[in-house]
Amino acid sequence: MKILGIDYGQKRIGLAMARQGMAFPFKTLDKSTRDKLFADLMSIIESEGVEAIVLGLPLDMNGDETLTTRQVLNFRDSLARRTELPIHLVNEALTSFDARQRLREAGVPERKHKEMLDQMAAVCILETYLENS
Repeated sequence: MKILGIDYGQKRIGLAMARQGMAFPFKTLDKSTRDKLFADLMSIIESEGVEAIVLGLPLDMNGDETLTTRQVLNFRDSLARRTELPIHLVNEALTSFDARQRLREAGVPERKHKEMLDQMAAVCILETYLENS
């Protein structure tokens, strides 16, 4: 089963793909317009044969919703109107921190972190989902 992991951000959307229980960085989409973002996502879903989507849900450290949480839920609702694939939500607490640490440990140069960070956060989100499902 191919699963698309999404780390939704204000400027960029990090994507990861899981195949056979392993998650890999896939791509980063820049948020230019809403229509282009969804067109790009739907194209990836179709061309990659995605069967499910895992979306990171940003909650605060107490597990409460924030403004960003509501934005992600709105994004999920918009995506759900465009696809019948199941969309699973995963608490993404500390995934950006974990992603930065993984990039450092892998020896990725600091100048490359910005372009890889969102994808690696999506990997962390997918791994959380895979471990708990």
